[in-house]
Amino acid sequence: MSRLLLLEDDLSLIDGLKYSLEKNGFELDVARSVTEARKYLSAGHGYDLLLLDVTLPDGTGFMICEERRALNDMTPIIFLTAADEETSIIRGLDCGGDDYITKPFKLGELCSRIRALLRRSALQSSPYTGVIRSGPVTIDQTAAKAYLSGEYLDLTGAEYRLLCLFIRHAGQTLTRNLILDELWDGQGNFVDDNTLSVYIRRLREKIEEQPSRPEHLLTVRGMGYRWEGED
Repeated sequence: MSRLLLLEDDLSLIDGLKYSLEKNGFELDVARSVTEARKYLSAGHGYDLLLLDVTLPDGTGFMICEERRALNDMTPIIFLTAADEETSIIRGLDCGGDDYITKPFKLGELCSRIRALLRRSALQSSPYTGVIRSGPVTIDQTAAKAYLSGEYLDLTGAEYRLLCLFIRHAGQTLTRNLILDELWDGQGNFVDDNTLSVYIRRLREKIEEQPSRPEHLLTVRGMGYRWEGED
């Protein structure tokens, strides 16, 4: 049974989530403030996934995410947000979040996203091994670290998975649907094109000399993206 921590201060939403998640076989702890969430996390319960509301009385879910990532804790994180704005999406991805869902949402969809993230987390516990290189990028798959021209690349978990996908399929055009299928749910239903576009842009900003004129992570109009490994 997977154990989740929910950080949320809306009592009516808490009741619905607690009922639905426990009915679906998840064990759930609930924190109603950032301070309370920190206490749960410091107690060492070993959560399999965190559900973090963005706005709390004493802070934000972003703060919890940043603190966990600073401790090299890669527990999957889903943000619950009422703000379907690109700035909120970017902030959540930049601080290390894995997914977001906009309120109001269907509880069945949330459970599906949770299961998809837990599946990916389980796969990452038995990662690819060896070193792969393409152009200026080197990826040590055993250590799950990426380097650009020998310099360590500070990537979020989602950015790292996306980069690995492109490097492993260098020279091939990957459709947006294929990318979503590989990185998120098996049906590609739960992450929209806008979110993928944000990932692509942020990855270019970290890899390309001129992100607006990429040389490696190329857009194939009407189809998707292609990684070119030539310098």
